[in-house]
Amino acid sequence: MNELWVMRAGLVPYDAARRAQKALERAREAGEIADLLLLLEHPPVYTRGRRSTRDELPMGEDWYRTQGIEVTDTDRGGRVTYHGPGQLVAYPIVSLRELANPDDVHDFVSRMERAMIAALADWEVEAGLFENLTGVWVGDAAPPAGDARKIGSIGIHVSRGVTTHGLAINVNNDLQPFEWVVPCGIEACRMSSLSRELGAEQDLDRFATTVAARLAEAYGRRPIERGWEETVGPLALELTA
Repeated sequence: MNELWVMRAGLVPYDAARRAQKALERAREAGEIADLLLLLEHPPVYTRGRRSTRDELPMGEDWYRTQGIEVTDTDRGGRVTYHGPGQLVAYPIVSLRELANPDDVHDFVSRMERAMIAALADWEVEAGLFENLTGVWVGDAAPPAGDARKIGSIGIHVSRGVTTHGLAINVNNDLQPFEWVVPCGIEACRMSSLSRELGAEQDLDRFATTVAARLAEAYGRRPIERGWEETVGPLALELTA
């Protein structure tokens, strides 16, 4: 079974992580590294995907920045979302050519969704999907009328058969910033987190291990923990530049 290198980077500014992904994408395309999973958190930031519209940030960019939240554009799919400390972000840098369905991006995303649901179930939180709504949800009835709360988001980018970006699952993060925007372009979208569903703060690092195992399983890989600097050497500068 092929390996999935799992690397934990801690708290990383969004733009630095984006540069790191680009460097890793090039290295993966050239066959210099194996498929890998970058696990991290971001300082407070709103990211706007390729389908974002201005009305998703109704207060105006300057107002959000006065709240200490960066606003930035990104090349992933999807719309606006929030990242902040206490939220687990997982970026799979994976060559689709070596998966079972190399030309099926939908299958790649579907496996990611199932891995997120399985990881949450391992922590005794039942989650699922709603047709025509992105992400992973808890609750039985879809918004706007239902009780569903979004707990996980997905947005990926594929270039020359290699994936970047990925998923975010709310674990211990502050949910207030989601209420100041239209998250993922979904009106009346309520958010939740692992800690809110379980009623207490959770161990993010342990949960990250669960997510890594489930993603590796979903893509037919064996998870191998690797140190960042020992794995990519000079590319480590991308996280601090």
